Amino acid sequence: MDSPVHRAEPAVGHEEPGTAIVAASPEGPFFVFQQADGYRAPVWPPVDGEQRPMMHFDFQVGDLDSAVTEAVALGATLAETQPQDNVRVLFDPAGHPFCLCYDA
Repeated sequence: MDSPVHRAEPAVGHEEPGTAIVAASPEGPFFVFQQADGYRAPVWPPVDGEQRPMMHFDFQVGDLDSAVTEAVALGATLAETQPQDNVRVLFDPAGHPFCLCYDA
């Protein structure tokens, strides 16, 4: 694999207005995405009274710096607060936080 970010061709198993179910294979795992009226992007790190993250993914990577560079090129933004040297917190285009983790 040339890239530190794995690329899979997901299969959309079900789609209707406002909802999509995506899986890497027919056996899953399955991810359900639904449109949310009145959506507010979560705040990270959490702040009392603000929208908290609704989900969180950690992705193991072989080269942290390259993976961050590629994620940013694909539309992610780097969070100002970084809790660990081997982890980078980023936000997807909708504002959901996720982590790229390097485990030496």
